[in-house]
Amino acid sequence: MNGTQKATKSDNPFLPEPARIVRTYPLTEDVNFFQIRIADMEKALGFSYQTGQFAMMTVLGAGEAPFSISSTPSRPGLLEFCIRKAGTVTNALFNLKENDLVGLRGPYGTGFPVDKMQGKDIIIVMGGLGAAPLRSVLLYCLDNRDQFGRVILLHGAKRPAEMLFLEEQLELKGRDDLECHLTVDSDDTGQWTEGTGVVTTLFPKLEGIDPENTFGLVCGPPIMYKFVLQEFLKLDIPKDQILMTLERRMKCGVGKCGHCAIDYIYTCLDGPVFSYWDVIHMRELI
Repeated sequence: MNGTQKATKSDNPFLPEPARIVRTYPLTEDVNFFQIRIADMEKALGFSYQTGQFAMMTVLGAGEAPFSISSTPSRPGLLEFCIRKAGTVTNALFNLKENDLVGLRGPYGTGFPVDKMQGKDIIIVMGGLGAAPLRSVLLYCLDNRDQFGRVILLHGAKRPAEMLFLEEQLELKGRDDLECHLTVDSDDTGQWTEGTGVVTTLFPKLEGIDPENTFGLVCGPPIMYKFVLQEFLKLDIPKDQILMTLERRMKCGVGKCGHCAIDYIYTCLDGPVFSYWDVIHMRELI
């Protein structure tokens, strides 16, 4: 491009699309749910992504940050995000209201290999904010239920008020094509009727697992990975069928800034979805 030419939108990967907040409401004390639609309806319907990918969201005057997409590509048009208040950009996002504009670019990173997962049993283990990216693949499996074998959800939280999408998942327990098990470290309500204990205490509920025919998915706090991965290995699930989503210090989303680099791996390009084989010798990814 010579000096007299102007850069077009396609020339600039950092130029976001205007997007409108359709709906927002709190999920917990510090986590809000956002439904967002790209302002151009044609582009909104054509926004193609995979479960597990992320997008960069911009708030004018505050900056931009990466967020996992919590919606499923099987329901086009609206994009959903589960965002914790943690800094300048998220504080600005929490001050926005429905119908306000943000910037959106993406999607970025690797997604879950749903094509390879077809016909297989799926165990989804989520904890904390790990529910955000795993909700996408859970809803995808349920929307395409005939393409998968058993679908099992294990969800853990510190206490009932901190469990994301609690009401949604309590409704899902009524489905006969989903095995849904919920647990909290401790119940401070006196009304909790599900399990009590860390999420790994739910694994004994799993019966008749066929390891070669099973994919194990996990996302949650760093300490959770160690123990959940051990449980997957005890079940003899192949290491390339144990998948985790790891969002580590991502900043630009396109591998230019090097902020998320570990040796030769860029989380924003090579992840955020990794297999156990990817991280077995790179524990610092977690």
